[in-house]
Amino acid sequence: MELQEAILNRRSVRRFTDEAVTDQQLRQIFETVRMSPSWGNTQVWEFVVVRDKELIQKITATYQMDKGTNPATKCSQAASALIVVCAKTGVSGCYGGVDNTKFSNWFMFDLGIATQTLCLRAHEMGLGTVVVGLLDHEACRRLITLPDGYEAVAVLPIGRPAVEQKAGPPRKQVADMVYRDAFGTKMF
Repeated sequence: MELQEAILNRRSVRRFTDEAVTDQQLRQIFETVRMSPSWGNTQVWEFVVVRDKELIQKITATYQMDKGTNPATKCSQAASALIVVCAKTGVSGCYGGVDNTKFSNWFMFDLGIATQTLCLRAHEMGLGTVVVGLLDHEACRRLITLPDGYEAVAVLPIGRPAVEQKAGPPRKQVADMVYRDAFGTKMF
């Protein structure tokens, strides 16, 4: 699969088959993820693969919604595994533990790149993922016994898609998001 094809066709998957994702498949994914760029090559990402069904139930219980249930709850409980995306804090965007960028949570940028790499590689392998960010991060952090200085940022259910993927929602046109020299001056 070409990169362009993967980017254009990858969708969030919320229904999985019973087929297990193997440790070898996960290793292949993480071998690709480790090559993701990061601020100052800090590589602040850490991943916890959760296969224990009881722990999966506890983690999905941390998913939050103001009204109703998180739409990712059911697919997370049916997933072959959950991948908890974590970050070491005080490193990315920092020198000597001091933030050197305007945005103090620069690790979020690094994790975004690594997560996109993970999702695209999984898609290339015929697997599906969805990024879950609406959760009680502290409760999830405790469940996976994450030490101080690390944050649990997102959860990625992973598995074999149970349904054919549909076309995605409309996207902005290039002309509506790219400017020349100053914001508002259309480039295209």
